[in-house]
Amino acid sequence: MRQLESVLNEISSYIWGPVMLTLLLGIGIFLTIGLKFFTFRKVTAAMSMLWRGRKSDKEGDITPFQALMTALSATIGTGNIAGVATAIALGGPGAVFWMWLTALFGMATKYAEAVLAVKYREIDDQGQHVGGPMYYIKNGLKAKWKWLATAFAFFGAFAAFGIGNMVQANSVADAVETLFHIPTLYTAIALTLLSAVVILGGIHRIAEVASGLVPFMAISYIICALWVIFTHYQEIPQALSLIVQSAFTETAAVGGFTGAAVWAAIRFGVARGIFSNEAGLGSAPIAHAAAKTNDPIQQGMIAMLGTFIDTILVCTMTALVIILSGAWSSGENGAALSTLAFETSLPGVGSYVVVLGLVVFAFTTILGWSYYGERCAEYLFGTKVIWPYRLLWLIVIPVGAMSKLTLVWLFADIMNGMMAIPNLIALALLSPVIFRMTTSYQHAE
Repeated sequence: MRQLESVLNEISSYIWGPVMLTLLLGIGIFLTIGLKFFTFRKVTAAMSMLWRGRKSDKEGDITPFQALMTALSATIGTGNIAGVATAIALGGPGAVFWMWLTALFGMATKYAEAVLAVKYREIDDQGQHVGGPMYYIKNGLKAKWKWLATAFAFFGAFAAFGIGNMVQANSVADAVETLFHIPTLYTAIALTLLSAVVILGGIHRIAEVASGLVPFMAISYIICALWVIFTHYQEIPQALSLIVQSAFTETAAVGGFTGAAVWAAIRFGVARGIFSNEAGLGSAPIAHAAAKTNDPIQQGMIAMLGTFIDTILVCTMTALVIILSGAWSSGENGAALSTLAFETSLPGVGSYVVVLGLVVFAFTTILGWSYYGERCAEYLFGTKVIWPYRLLWLIVIPVGAMSKLTLVWLFADIMNGMMAIPNLIALALLSPVIFRMTTSYQHAE
């Protein structure tokens, strides 16, 4: 078992090494420049579209707003709480700067994914709109690239069980047992039953639940974080200065923090930023393909807000609480560091904020990724696989909640990385289509 773990760890390190991180960030930069910074200029307009997108009578399955909430349900998760803390613990405060940079350029990546997802989507045997990288590879590129679509769908169908199911269920069970002393078995049963009620209802029910839970929990979490931040308002300039300075200079050892080189800040900032917002992995466009819209550009603009909300807003809130509370130099890591930071600033309340955030965010991630995995499986095997996949998904939840997941984490990391490769190739090859459509849209405004 240790030998297998060592092999998987080596593979994961290679896949998520400098080459992959450079590709993910590089594609975002390439698309941003190619779009003439369209995504930077249109944030306000996109927010207005999102508000109007709560209702739509266009062709599709769910409203543009619900599509974004479904996508956010899968991205706002453990990465926003534990992932940010890990980035700071290993890369220092400077890692936050590189998370921001990854998100700003990742907006163009997410925009491009959604534009292609809507343009090249199809209607399946059940009358539902299906799309995502596998479809824009198949329909947008020549036949010789079809194997790449199959590869993405294969990796996506399996990756979902790791990062979107077992890892999330385990995080929920661990957090609930730690704070409320509820046995893991009970949490596993409750989580499975709640998931079944939503997932068995398909995309419409997932979208409805996501549209209620995601805004409520995200806003609640941000309000709690802002309360902590404003109690340290005099130290905010110093914290921001520390983040920027540490992004370009070595962070000295202090307290329980062992110090970090600039490369560590870049590596962990970019890696955890991508882990959090999933820009470039190709997951979010699967949800956006189901939107009730006839305008790929407008849905792309709404989609890019997912990266902005996930990383620029939610992750930044977590990071500032960790830095302003002084917990960043404690030597703690992951969710324990976030819990310490909130509890230090909000005694008796802070730990509940973190745990409840983890539980709800992880639960919505299970819902969102169930849809992603299901659509990937459908591409491979047709609509007949939908119900067996949903039932298997529910069976795996308690397994994840009650297991030690070292191997699952490594396997999930590898599968996620393998998902990104076909998607990044497709984005590069189809970039002229994205640029042309965006230019035409701007001329028509």
